[in-house]
Amino acid sequence: MIKRSEMQKIASEYTDPKIGVLGSHSALEIMDGAKDEDFETVVYCQKGREVPYQRFNRIADEIKIVKKFKDMASPANQKLMRENNTIIVPHRSLTAYLGYDILENKLKVPIFGNRKLFQAEERENKRNQYYLLKKAGVKYPKIFENPKSINKPAIVKVMEKNRKLERAFFTVTSYADYKEKSEEKIKKGIIARKDLEKASIEELAIGTYLNFNFFHTPISDQVDFIGIERRLQTNIHDYNALPAKQQLEMDIPLQNIEVGHTPASIRESLLEKVFKMGDKFVRAVKKEYAPGIIGPFSLQSVITKDLEMIVYDVSLRVPGNPIVATTSPYTKYQYGTTFGIGRRIAMEIKRAVEEDKIKDIVT
Repeated sequence: MIKRSEMQKIASEYTDPKIGVLGSHSALEIMDGAKDEDFETVVYCQKGREVPYQRFNRIADEIKIVKKFKDMASPANQKLMRENNTIIVPHRSLTAYLGYDILENKLKVPIFGNRKLFQAEERENKRNQYYLLKKAGVKYPKIFENPKSINKPAIVKVMEKNRKLERAFFTVTSYADYKEKSEEKIKKGIIARKDLEKASIEELAIGTYLNFNFFHTPISDQVDFIGIERRLQTNIHDYNALPAKQQLEMDIPLQNIEVGHTPASIRESLLEKVFKMGDKFVRAVKKEYAPGIIGPFSLQSVITKDLEMIVYDVSLRVPGNPIVATTSPYTKYQYGTTFGIGRRIAMEIKRAVEEDKIKDIVT
C-alpha cells in the first residue's frame, strides 16, 4: 500500500496544482469544473478515444495519448505528473482500467480521494457498500445469499463477460426463473459463470429511482447535497414506455446499460431525509475507512410508496452525472450559483491550496 504520508508530502510541495484525469467516464465534467476555477488540466487518452477532448478543446490544456489506458500509470508518466504538480481525480474508468492493485500500490501520484475506499464499491468484498450502509443505519435491499432462497422479485447484479464496465443485470422472481435466465445468458456469452457465482442478488425495490449526489472532505464545513439525476438505460428505458400489450408481444432481451442522464428534483418535505442519509453515511465511512470520504459520492436510491428511501447502489468517486452541473437547484440554494461535481471538486482543491490544507484531501 502506498503510504499516504508520501503522497501528502508530494502534494504539499506542489505550486499551482494541475488536475489530471483518465480520458473516459466523467473526464469532461471534471475538467470543465477545473477550468471554472482556473486550474490547468491534463487528460490521458487511449489512442483512438481522444476525439471528445480534442473537440471540446477549451477544457483540456494537455491531451496525452497512450497506447492503453493503463499506460497512464507508467513510471515515465508518473514522473511527469509529479513534475507538473498533478493531482489525479478518480472516476469509475480509472478504477476499472488501472485496477485496484495499481491504484493502491503503484500509482505514486497524489489522488483527490481515499484510495482505500474505492474497493468498497465491489460487492464481493468483505467491507463493501452493503457493510457501510449497514454501519450507517441506511436502509438497503434484502440480500439473497443463496439463489435457492429467491421468493419474490429480485435483481441479479452481474457484470458483462467481455465488457467489465457494463452491467448485465437481470430480474428474476424465483430460483427456477434465475436458473433459466442465467443459463441462457451464459450460453449466449453475455455473462460468465464465474462472475455469476460472485454476483449479488437483491430484492427488487419498487418505487421512484433517484440518484442523490453528495460531496464531503475532511476540510468541508458540511456534507454538501449537490443534486439529483436519473439514469437513462438501453434498451430498457424506452421499452418501458411501450403499452403493456406491445411489450407482451415482443421477445426482446433487455439490458440496462447506462447511456445518459436526466435531471430530477425532490419534494421539499423529503429533503431532510436526504440530508440525514448523506450525513450518516459520511460518519460511518470515516470510522471504517479513515480518513473517510474525500470528494463526491452518490447514494442511488428508490423512494417507495411509503416514502421510504432504500439505497441500492453506492458510488465512492465521481459518479458521472454531468447533467447536474446545469440543472441542480440545490447548489444554487447553498452557494448562489448552479454547478456540478466537477466544479465542487475544484473549489475544494483551491480552498485547500489557499489554506495550506492540501495534505488533508489527498491520499
